[in-house]
Amino acid sequence: MPRHEFRPGRLVAGVTVVGAAVAYAGDAAGVWSIAWFAVFPVLVGGFLVAAVVALVHYLMRRRRSARTASSENMDVPASTSGSQAMR
Repeated sequence: MPRHEFRPGRLVAGVTVVGAAVAYAGDAAGVWSIAWFAVFPVLVGGFLVAAVVALVHYLMRRRRSARTASSENMDVPASTSGSQAMR
């Protein structure tokens, strides 16, 4: 049983930030040279992709839960007015 729900949008965002950190670390170590502003387009693009992935995942979850709920709720509820006499 998973401890939490899988969030692919957060995974993509995390990979994007780790990629930017690796790029800056490689520049600091002298492995390669990148401009200081070059990481910003990568971050913005990665976050846009993460937003699209999160939206698609949300819509898939919503459709799946609606389909499951519509197939499970075939009976009429006990009270449609919501005024059960509780004493």
